[in-house]
Amino acid sequence: MFWESLYQMQKKLDQYIEQQHDLEKSGYVESKILALLVELGELANETRCFKFWSTKGPSAPSVIQEEYVDGVHFLLSLGLDLGFRYTHQEEENRSMTQTDAFLEVYSRVEVFRHERTKDNYEALFHAYVSLGRTLGITAEDLKEAYINKNEVNFKRQDQGY
Repeated sequence: MFWESLYQMQKKLDQYIEQQHDLEKSGYVESKILALLVELGELANETRCFKFWSTKGPSAPSVIQEEYVDGVHFLLSLGLDLGFRYTHQEEENRSMTQTDAFLEVYSRVEVFRHERTKDNYEALFHAYVSLGRTLGITAEDLKEAYINKNEVNFKRQDQGY
């Protein structure tokens, strides 16, 4: 699949951010985990899947894809920091609601936060990919949105974001 190319793109972005901000390499795992949780919450808010009390629909698919890819950036970055790589797993024919998928990712983040193993990283990443499927995000959508957002993130660094 295309994961290795995304890891390479993320590595370049991480190195650029480290240079721009004079940071030590791999010193921000806890911050990246928190950032992933924040991005996950922002994504859930855009889907509105948990807002049973509201009749307002979700944000546009492009907004949801952009928020989803923000999480992918942090997952890739965590993998780079810890020496882990996600390898595509076979998709299960498991029907899951968006709310259940979000809760699964939150749960996997917490397990990973306490036990930073390759297996827990892959389980977290797999849960995130499964969440994407519930949102209608295809592999091609993910790749294209990641490439676009990666360019935006480089520009933001140049503009003092």
